Amino acid sequence: CFVGTKETAFIYAVTSAGLVHSVTRSCSAGNMTECSCDVSLRHGGSASEGWHWGGCSDDIHYGMSFSRKFLDVPLKNVTGKSGNGLVAMNLHNNEAGRQAVAKLMSVDCRCHGVSGSCAVKTCWKTMSSFEKIGRFLKDRYENSIQISDRLKKKLRRKEKSQRKIPIGKEDLLYVNKSPNYCVEDLKLGIPGTQGRECNRTSQGPDGCNLLCCGRGYNTHVVRHVERCECKFVWCCYVRCRRCETMTDVHTCK
Repeated sequence: CFVGTKETAFIYAVTSAGLVHSVTRSCSAGNMTECSCDVSLRHGGSASEGWHWGGCSDDIHYGMSFSRKFLDVPLKNVTGKSGNGLVAMNLHNNEAGRQAVAKLMSVDCRCHGVSGSCAVKTCWKTMSSFEKIGRFLKDRYENSIQISDRLKKKLRRKEKSQRKIPIGKEDLLYVNKSPNYCVEDLKLGIPGTQGRECNRTSQGPDGCNLLCCGRGYNTHVVRHVERCECKFVWCCYVRCRRCETMTDVHTCK
């Protein structure tokens, strides 16, 4: 099954990060009565360096707290020894998603001064775009750590030779190796990639080399017929030509 795989780890992390990001954005936009901007930064800054805190800093603390209550509490209520290792793993990956949002916080500033000079700056803290957070978590997914399914006092690496290497808050953890997504497995609900349309020239995930899992691909020509060069004729109808184009389509063997 898919439980405890690298993909599970990524889903938990990106869901947790998404909740933090969405709630925090709503706070800053004034759409929630329970929170607003981060008021802890008011009246701070560095007068000697010519800047002060202002504007609306994203209150990530509320967003992270909300995410912990919404996602972590139900997991902690799970009982039974068989699930403890996976529950601890999922809790860790939830927190890794939240830490990603916090790590990628940045400071934006706006200049004030005569004739556009930057004599004084007003600055505020803001979250990165969720696209950037997603790329960060994707990198963590590709470098995720396999841990032992036997939970003792704390999570530990599966490889005994690496157990002295600490596990970071931002690391994604998994217990079970991923199934083979290339081959159809109806029992596991895996459709496989046979017959999938792919891009022959792409080196990305949609490319034939990766998507077809080394099996190669078939090429066939598809004819497209559509209306083109349409013109309005007075009065009152539209006259179009009928255009045909031939396109190469590649599908995985």
